[in-house]
Amino acid sequence: MTRTSQTSSRAPLILALVLVGLNLRPSMAAIGPLLTSIRGSIPLSYTLVSLLTMLPVLAMGFAMFRGARLAARWGEHRAIAVSLLVIGLASLARLYASSALDLILSAVVAGAGIAVIQSVMPGIIKSRFPDAVALLMGVYVTAIMGGAALSASVSPFIGAWLGGWQHALAAWAALAAVALAAWYAIRGDIVSFSAGEQAARAPSESFSSRPRAWLLGIFFGLGTASYTCVLAWLPPFYVEQGWQDTHAGLLLAYLTSMEVVSGLVTPALASRSLDRRPVLLLVLASVILGFTGLILAPIVYPIVWAGLLGFGIGGLFPMSLIVAMDHMDAPRRAGQLTAFVQGVGYLIAAMSPLIAGYIKDVSSSFTQAWLLLALVSAGMLGMVVRFRPAEYPRHFAVQAGRA
Repeated sequence: MTRTSQTSSRAPLILALVLVGLNLRPSMAAIGPLLTSIRGSIPLSYTLVSLLTMLPVLAMGFAMFRGARLAARWGEHRAIAVSLLVIGLASLARLYASSALDLILSAVVAGAGIAVIQSVMPGIIKSRFPDAVALLMGVYVTAIMGGAALSASVSPFIGAWLGGWQHALAAWAALAAVALAAWYAIRGDIVSFSAGEQAARAPSESFSSRPRAWLLGIFFGLGTASYTCVLAWLPPFYVEQGWQDTHAGLLLAYLTSMEVVSGLVTPALASRSLDRRPVLLLVLASVILGFTGLILAPIVYPIVWAGLLGFGIGGLFPMSLIVAMDHMDAPRRAGQLTAFVQGVGYLIAAMSPLIAGYIKDVSSSFTQAWLLLALVSAGMLGMVVRFRPAEYPRHFAVQAGRA
């Protein structure tokens, strides 16, 4: 693809990326604000409720390792199109949900579709926007966070308008349909670009023998653990403090809106230097302060704590992926590495809602879960120090030489 044709197709491609990103969290984010209504229809313990977040994230972890292979077999465009269809059908199936198993199965199916998209999209961004990877990753991740904010804030009102939580969850199939139409519209750009790169496609390679790949995966997983726990448990935490469902959902929406802001701001700040460590330290400090506030004074300044958590988590997600992509110059190899990092990370993060739900069932409080997450975030500060850009080439020297 020539530079001229790439520039002319940039706006439609960015719009399609945004619409796809908006679909990658509603299947999980809509659960928390509707939890009281769901538990009114389906008896669920907090441990069982945690499975609604844990299992799709677990499915994302396993499916992430297959995403690159599916893209190689089907092509990038078809892999994402099929995944959007899967997400939409899983959401639509919730219209008929009447048991915990129905909700869990639909969540797992949606999680698998989400994983394939997230494993393929970083490689698309790095290859189509090689001079603006950090900024475009920020836009893409901001869309993901925006989908979470939109679904968390709107779902309770959709339920009240349409007459039930099943309708509120199923309504997000419409968003998948819109994204699928937009993605089909830019098919020519994706397919032609992929065909042009076919001869230069790097072979799939395992990163399981690379310590740095595991470090990146663990770092991503620990950061995502905070996100999944907050997504699953912040609304129920404030409902227990006496808030209404809609107000708790709006607080989560505010938190995710701060994630949206951070998803744009932090990659822009980080793009000024190849050393991403100052920005990583900033967002981790914000996460630690937010959890500390939930522990010590949750009712006094809820907006402050939610804002700090949103800014920190919203920046940590894209920055973790950007740092991983920094390790590889070749777009295909960078995409394969980020798929491995996300696969490892989501398998780790999947355990966090279950652990938090178990802590809640045992202690009747989320405070100990917030404390554990604060300590984990503090431990991540030590990991950040190791991300020195000058040392990146030696960690993947063999692969870089072959790319």
